[in-house]
Amino acid sequence: MSYGETEAVRGIDLEVASGEIFAFLGPNGAGKTTTVEILEGYRRRTGGEVRVLGEDPEHAGRAWRDRIGIVLQSNSLDPYLTVRESLELYAGYFSHPRSVEETIALVGLEGKADSRARKLSGGQQRRLDVGMALVGDPELLFLDEPTTGFDPSARRQFWDVIESLRELGKTIFLTTHYMDEAQRLADRVTIIAAGRIVAAGTPEDLGEREKAAATIRYRDAAGEEVSIETLDPVRELNLLTSAALENGEELDGLEVTRPSLEDVYLDLTSTAAGE
Repeated sequence: MSYGETEAVRGIDLEVASGEIFAFLGPNGAGKTTTVEILEGYRRRTGGEVRVLGEDPEHAGRAWRDRIGIVLQSNSLDPYLTVRESLELYAGYFSHPRSVEETIALVGLEGKADSRARKLSGGQQRRLDVGMALVGDPELLFLDEPTTGFDPSARRQFWDVIESLRELGKTIFLTTHYMDEAQRLADRVTIIAAGRIVAAGTPEDLGEREKAAATIRYRDAAGEEVSIETLDPVRELNLLTSAALENGEELDGLEVTRPSLEDVYLDLTSTAAGE
């Protein structure tokens, strides 16, 4: 996708499997939103080939739109409609909608079915957003930053909702800035930076994270922090603990860590930005 001489998306190539949660990560300005809008059929690309559910989104009709659901970053709820009324309204836009009562239960709003949208908490409004995207019973669901602004408890509750969609066989295209969210939910992750894909894989192997050196940290007898990087943490730990037991010493604050998904993400995106 180009705007004049500026290439916002530079020939990226990705594939999403049916029934998986696919996380699409990238900093602001990386081309993430542009890519998603092309996939949703809301933006015309300037080149390349795209197939979503077997069709080109740019030319797909109503039957194709019946098969997708979209949750935008900001909601467009009518504040004066109840949860049930909102879902009934949206159900009318689809050929074969899911039961409204079933949808209410699916997103965990049973106790709020007759509450107006403006009376809902932020987390409940987000659940209603997802319900409005689900009431058409889509095969594919686009979730754009679904937990932005949530407190930690609300985010984890919402993750349960997303995971329940996987159990229904839905395919989910998730964009998020939260690495723990991608780690928890995604089957596969792709990172875009400066308009191109810089890494793709599972959350565990992205950027060969599983092969990276581990860091062992502890405080010695003098209270000084010791940090050791090793490719063989099991052997190193055995040597450390054996020596500590022999000398009657403590290894206060002992911990072993590998680079987190966030570490890999920051490294890849900062490298791409500097090219």
